[in-house]
Amino acid sequence: MNRLFSASGLILLAILFLALTILTGALIRGARVDLTEQGLYTLSEGTVNLLESLEAPITLEFYFSEEASSDLPMVRNFARRVQELLDEMAERADGELRVRRIDPAPFSEQEDQAARYGLEAVPVSNAGDTLYLGIVGTNQIDGLEVLPFISPARESFLEYELARMVYTLSQPDRPRVGLLSGLPLQGGVNMQTGQRNEPWAIHDQIQELFEVERVRPTDEQLPDALDVLVLIHPQQLSDELLRAIDRFVTEGGRLLAFVDPHAETAQPDNPADPMAAMSLDRVSSLEPLFDAWGVRFSDDRFVADLGQALQVTIQGARRAVRHPAILGVSGENVNADDVVTGELDVVNLASSGHFQAAEDSQVTIEPLLTSSEQAGLLDASSLQFLNDPSELIPQVGVTGERMVLAARLSGSVPSAFSDADPESESLYPINAIVVGDADLLADQYWVQRQRFFGTTLLDPFASNGDFVVNAIDNLLGNADLISVRSRASSRRPFTLVDSLRREAEQNLRQTEERLENELAETERRLNELQQARGDTDLSILTAEQEAELDRFMEQRIEIRRQLRQVRRELDRDIEALGTRVKLLNIALMPVLVTVFALLIAWRRRRVGRQSAGGSSS
Repeated sequence: MNRLFSASGLILLAILFLALTILTGALIRGARVDLTEQGLYTLSEGTVNLLESLEAPITLEFYFSEEASSDLPMVRNFARRVQELLDEMAERADGELRVRRIDPAPFSEQEDQAARYGLEAVPVSNAGDTLYLGIVGTNQIDGLEVLPFISPARESFLEYELARMVYTLSQPDRPRVGLLSGLPLQGGVNMQTGQRNEPWAIHDQIQELFEVERVRPTDEQLPDALDVLVLIHPQQLSDELLRAIDRFVTEGGRLLAFVDPHAETAQPDNPADPMAAMSLDRVSSLEPLFDAWGVRFSDDRFVADLGQALQVTIQGARRAVRHPAILGVSGENVNADDVVTGELDVVNLASSGHFQAAEDSQVTIEPLLTSSEQAGLLDASSLQFLNDPSELIPQVGVTGERMVLAARLSGSVPSAFSDADPESESLYPINAIVVGDADLLADQYWVQRQRFFGTTLLDPFASNGDFVVNAIDNLLGNADLISVRSRASSRRPFTLVDSLRREAEQNLRQTEERLENELAETERRLNELQQARGDTDLSILTAEQEAELDRFMEQRIEIRRQLRQVRRELDRDIEALGTRVKLLNIALMPVLVTVFALLIAWRRRRVGRQSAGGSSS
């Protein structure tokens, strides 16, 4: 009888388990727990604010090929994630966001419609099957926004892309941005291949988000009704244009300026001419305006930072070296309290200048990006013919102070052309962001292009693009979209590993310097001995010279052994750290569960003993 009850009990438990599984699957479909540090799978406050502020209906149509994706489980899981996010956004929009799912089956009207909107048909098999995975957004005034293809590789950017689409459709008129650029933002020519390069990624982003009005250095006036003026590597501006910029800023216009003591990505008019490239003036500044505003910029020197120097690979070298001019600004050197930089991970800069306020300046300089305390200034001319960046390291005179690489300017400033202004003594409020580097906009410093099913996707490895668009959005006054974009990156640098590597490299560099000094001293001693002999046959060494040479050889062998030891210790420290991290990831949760179970067992046993003791008494 007991066996019968036991078997019936197991069957009932199995049925109950299946029923609960089906019931929970139906009732709490889409429910999830977001355990990521940045809450990547939870709608951000910025997205919620955008959705709750919608005043007119917006429709998002999600095109996804069901049949073509039947053998692609990763793509189907991603499509489910997109649908869940769209549904969650629709719930928070109070009826102003409508979501439709469309399956563009082959040879259907839906497929024709997808093609008409410009959605990308990605081939997924040799049989000619194509996959649609895109979104079309519309509003009531014929506004249209299209995401031609959403890559699963960019899942962490999904919420931002959708929030940006909703925001754009909710704005009848896009903000007008004046853009002056002295760098080849639109692509330029590859000097090695002679082929035309693609436009920089930041150029495309600005084009997508804003209505761009081009400004040329020879212009005498700015376009009318600009919301923000963006100056990139401004050179040889006409006096009339400088006056127009000064008037724009002092009349309340918002300015974002990228100046540079050595713009490495600048190109001459004829990129194929090597002499033109060598003699090119790579300095840019807004000196007349900065002088009037009380801002000093180091247009002839750049910040060399040993604490944030990135590794670069030199052509023909066997190993990567630290480049004191190419910086990965992160951590405490990124202003966490400013909305522009608050959520950024790392911003890469190349040969950046620095800003400081003049003594009698009334402008307020709020740092956005700074150097570390292991930084100094070097002449920009030292970069002109630099082959080995490690040669700069001994030249860095560390100041122990953080230097401002990018800043927000506020306060009141006079006009730079007060002689033409009858109210020459008047002060005007300023709202500007200045950056001491223009090269950060180039793709090579922040984003990689990848091919995915025949399409080109952007994979950012630094936050440079977010920094630029955040700055424009902030100057426009849109903080909600910034908060969504800034949380998009899920990359987390291994700061401890980088610190270990940097410390070991410093020890290695000191040993190398010691080897070079001893080598130079030995060669000097050999020359002295050779000159003291006065023999005609200088190829024959004396016993003293041979002894000196033997001593040097032994020293060199010993120092090389020490170099190998330093490198082994570097690898050992990093491997040990990696092993500890792996063990922590693998064992932490089982250990916690075991400890929790033991605590429960101990508590039950204790309660049982107390109950037994109470009953017996």
